[in-house]
Amino acid sequence: MDLILKKIEKDICTLTINRPEQYNALNIEVLTELDSILNWILEETTVRVVIITGNGKKAFIAGADIQAMNKMDGKEAEVFSKIGQDLTMKIEEFKIPIIAAVNGFALGGGCEFAMACHIRYASENAVFGQPEVGLGLIAGFGGTQRLPRLVGKGLAMELLISGKNINAHEACRIGLVNKVFPLNELIPAAEKLAFSILKNGPLAVTATINAVNFGVNTSLGIGLTYEQKEFANLFKSLDTKEGLLAFVEKRSPKFTGK
Repeated sequence: MDLILKKIEKDICTLTINRPEQYNALNIEVLTELDSILNWILEETTVRVVIITGNGKKAFIAGADIQAMNKMDGKEAEVFSKIGQDLTMKIEEFKIPIIAAVNGFALGGGCEFAMACHIRYASENAVFGQPEVGLGLIAGFGGTQRLPRLVGKGLAMELLISGKNINAHEACRIGLVNKVFPLNELIPAAEKLAFSILKNGPLAVTATINAVNFGVNTSLGIGLTYEQKEFANLFKSLDTKEGLLAFVEKRSPKFTGK
């Protein structure tokens, strides 16, 4: 059985974590397969937007595989954490947008993977949390670093050290997710967003991802300088010439990614 299901339609690739009986929990095999698929998308496809979701109605990713973690020693745990951190960083820095369509439990590693995605949509039954402290652990796939950046230190600290879960509407209120939808509308909403992204210049979309990621980890002044360079570099591209000319000529642009 494939651990991750792939569907490509009109330059949109939907990846579905496929361990429904384990609530799509993450083990090393899932992490390795997802990493390989992301490389394949960049190297061998024309995909321009990725949607990540979970199989079934109950869970996006319910967390890391506790059964597997129970057998780890300290060294194995360090390797497991590094694999998860490397993959979430790859998602965050991916050159094309990745949308998390959170369709149920997003706990522990599931919440961390959702946070690494560029945009998060959630179903009304989605539940978010970092419950690791209840196991005598801490978040190991980037949760202690990304959650404060998304919702602020105080709210992040509350969630991280209490281990409590929050529902989708609360997650939206504090800025952890962008929007909430009925479960049957979640994937259509993510696809609608993906189609709106496809209309835009792919080089500009990538430059935006780069500028935002760079800026949130530095000072405003340094971030503005980086933005200035990305802005100027785009003027060397055919896409920018096409976009500006199309506006002047009052027509829709035809971007080529060049």
